[in-house]
Amino acid sequence: MIYLFYLIVAAGVVYLSQKASEYVDLIDKTTKLSGAFIGGIMLSAVTSLPELFTSVSATLFLNKPGLCMGNILGSNLFNLAVLGSLILIFLKSFCKARISSGHLAVTFSTTLIYIAIMLNMNHILNFEIMTVSITSFIILALYLFTLKNLSAENGGSEEQQQLTVTDLTLKQIVTRFILVSIGIIVLSIIITYITDDIAERLNLGEGLAGAIFLGVATSLPEVSSTIALFRMKSYDIAIGNIIGSNIFNFLVLCIVDVLYIGQGIYDFSDPKTLSLLVYGAVATPLFMILLKARNKTTQVLCPFAMVVCYIAFLL
Repeated sequence: MIYLFYLIVAAGVVYLSQKASEYVDLIDKTTKLSGAFIGGIMLSAVTSLPELFTSVSATLFLNKPGLCMGNILGSNLFNLAVLGSLILIFLKSFCKARISSGHLAVTFSTTLIYIAIMLNMNHILNFEIMTVSITSFIILALYLFTLKNLSAENGGSEEQQQLTVTDLTLKQIVTRFILVSIGIIVLSIIITYITDDIAERLNLGEGLAGAIFLGVATSLPEVSSTIALFRMKSYDIAIGNIIGSNIFNFLVLCIVDVLYIGQGIYDFSDPKTLSLLVYGAVATPLFMILLKARNKTTQVLCPFAMVVCYIAFLL
């Protein structure tokens, strides 16, 4: 019964996250922002709400920072595996698509965050400033850098200009967005407790439980919206959604670290957490190579290797 309840709540998170994404698009439809900004900042922040509140719940309410680490790192690796799979499926048209250069800055910053967390794990960047790890300050600085970089890009995308006109007023859109966001928060907290129960029943470690049950469930909004964008050939926004969600997920670690007064949010006690960190640190630069060198070889090998990284973690 607990597994059925998990599936129902996860489906609810997906549905509400998709509705929230629609309302963000409606709020933003009159602007001329770049696809990289829309996907990398706005859409990714909305679809990452589940990661935020499940991580807060796991750490502050359950006092299990390992579950939070597994959630964030597992979600990021799963996102890249899905993105790699979609690139391979839509390879022919993807190769011809225009991809914003702003995604390189986001991916580069995400790679630096992986390095910072690894240095924390090796007791190099694990000192604190007023109970907050220096690693969290680095994450915040890199996120603000990408935010500034994407905000500086000009021009709206064709996909944005083709949005359907709505009869809703701005006030109605904002109100519905707030209500949907509250629903996401409530369901995200519930699914955290369900995951903790499942982990205890199956005798799973916090890192593995966070990666599989929390990481995958909270990544479903990004996955569903990205699949839809790929089908519409809106590759620029789709890529921005995934990599923007990944760096926003790391910002979640920073937020939780500020809120959590305990032994520290960066918990590497579970071996599966270490695996997630290593494979994520490999998959992210692979995507950066794919963006930088868009030839036939990298378009096939890099996304394939991204998928292999997630499979290797599961094995």
